Amino acid sequence: MARTLTLASTLASRRTTRRLAADAGLLAVAAAFSLPLAWVVLSSLDPDADLRVKAPDGVTLDNFDAILTPDITFTPLLNSLILCGGATLLTVVCAALAAYPLSRFRSRLNRPFLLTILFATSLPITAVMVPVYALFVQIDLIDTMQGTIFFFAASQLPFAVWLMKNFMDGVPKELEEAAWTDGASSLQSLVRIVLPLMGPGVAVVTVFSFVMMWGNFFVPFMLLLTPDRMPASVSINEFFGNRGMVAYGQLAAFSVVYSTPVVLLYVLIARRLGGGFALGGAVKG
Repeated sequence: MARTLTLASTLASRRTTRRLAADAGLLAVAAAFSLPLAWVVLSSLDPDADLRVKAPDGVTLDNFDAILTPDITFTPLLNSLILCGGATLLTVVCAALAAYPLSRFRSRLNRPFLLTILFATSLPITAVMVPVYALFVQIDLIDTMQGTIFFFAASQLPFAVWLMKNFMDGVPKELEEAAWTDGASSLQSLVRIVLPLMGPGVAVVTVFSFVMMWGNFFVPFMLLLTPDRMPASVSINEFFGNRGMVAYGQLAAFSVVYSTPVVLLYVLIARRLGGGFALGGAVKG
């Protein structure tokens, strides 16, 4: 009996040690992610900001006053919203239309097509930028907002189709069959039944696509030439001087403003992300 109790105590002690070690590891990872965020917030309010994470010597909004101008912030942010908003809308619409037949109709080509899509998501964007740049020059889409929107959507579409198809598989086909019996077309059933029921999936695809485009530096840097058309992801590079002189306070303030649209987007659709498929007993077994 005593030996059993000793063994149980030893096992409990080992579990406790492992749990504490796991907690310590998670705290270290959390600190690694939190320190840059803390630097951004604190430095944006510090008149003498540098690379150290420290409390501001004196809280001030001068850094925000310096960057909140049309040339530095407002025009690049508007360009980012046009590019990323338009490309996200195009991506979600095309992904829904492409995922619907993959989810609802069985074919021998479905699996090869999905594997091709999965392979396309692994291609580095730098590998295709040279031929894309040459193509855009030939078809007169270089240095245009619409051309950049099309390429943003095309580069994000493979993974968006994969995500959308997986979410669409969770919507029972019986609901569509009932609508088809009442005379609805496939497009009507997609718009009025499938997409409303998979609201969380559409929200995930929307947020993922927008965030990936919002932080993309390389694509607009290559495809846009006019400074007035540059998004905020490219214009942030102007805070780094040619001789190593960096206005850290203004850079941090711009980073705070630059991150605000993404945070607002998540807050606006957080309810959709937390919900499930609203079947509500519509399908009876």
